[in-house]
Formats: sequence, structure tokens, C-alpha cells
Amino acid sequence: MVMTERTSIGQRRLNRDDWITAALAAIADGGLRAVAVEPLAARLGATKGSFYWHFENRDALVDAAIRRWEKETTTDVAEEITAASDAPTSQFRRLVIGVIERAEQDPVGPALLASAAHPAVASALQRVTTARLNLITTVLRRLGFPPAEAGRRALLAYSAYLGHAQLARSTPGVLPATSAGRRSYLDDAVSALTARRPSIRGQLMG
Repeated sequence: MVMTERTSIGQRRLNRDDWITAALAAIADGGLRAVAVEPLAARLGATKGSFYWHFENRDALVDAAIRRWEKETTTDVAEEITAASDAPTSQFRRLVIGVIERAEQDPVGPALLASAAHPAVASALQRVTTARLNLITTVLRRLGFPPAEAGRRALLAYSAYLGHAQLARSTPGVLPATSAGRRSYLDDAVSALTARRPSIRGQLMG
């Protein structure tokens, strides 16, 4: 059962998720250091007592916020894709499009990368990176690539994803601006990541 309490302003009830949402907004705006109890309480129109009703300390809130980000950007995506029954080609395209859209709309991820040395962030980034690489590898295996090659292509795909996320935040003007250009860009990315290498025999005969 989610515990709630009554605030002093407007009689609005806050719950644990309200604090987590506020913490994620703070991380997006100012990085991990922006997660501080008093400013968050002011943002929510609550008191520090409200915070301690739901969390033992700031570290507990930071951990909860990071774990929600991890779930929404990684765990939920992995569960959706691995349970899918459509063709592997469709799964891979859906995965590429989905993660790129999330990258463009996720200000929390880049902010966490800037605090990668923080113990809670470091462990989360390790979990997230491992889960995402495993997911991409799984879909590439479904496409018929052998394990080692699927792993290499997954690493390439994830490197491209991180680069896209950085461009989307730092210099978005270099990315396709039209829907047609975006479709072509994504088609090229999917084609490049799934292209079959010609066999040695094929090269010799060619």
C-alpha cells in the first residue's frame, strides 16, 4: 500500500511517487546535486516532514529515482521486446526507433552520465548498459547472427545510440528535421546494423 500524507497547501496528498517525480525533474534540470530535500519540498509545496514520511534520507530518494529511470528506459523496453511475437526484423526496427525516441526525450540519462562516479549512478549505469547490450544481442541472435557477431553488432548499435543521444541534446540541428529524412536515416541505421557480410567464396567469385 502506498503511504500518503496531507500537505499544508491546498490539502493535496503527496505520495512516494510525487517525490520521485520531483527528484527526476531536478536531476534533469541540474544534475544529481540538484536533488536536495528543501528545494524539492518547496517545489512540491510540502515540508521536510513530508519527505521523511516516505524516505529515510536523500540517498534513499536518489536510489528510488534512479531505479524508476532504469525501469522506464530499460527494463520495460526489454520486457516488451523479448515478449514480442512479430518477426525479428520488425522487432529490431521497433527497438531502434523506440530507443532513439526515448533518447531524444530523456534528459535524465545524460544528467546521470555526468555523475557516473557516484556509487548509485555507477551501479545503475552498469546494469542498464548490460541489459541494453543483452537485449540488442538477443534480437540480433533472432535475426540469425552467431553469438560473437551479434555481440559486436550490439556494441556498435549501442555506441551509435549514445552518439545520437548526445547529438540530440548538444547539436540537434545536424539530425534530420523532416519525417521523411528521419525515416530514411532510421532505415539506413537498421540496414547498416543488420547487413550481411558477403562470404569469402562470394567475394572470390565476384
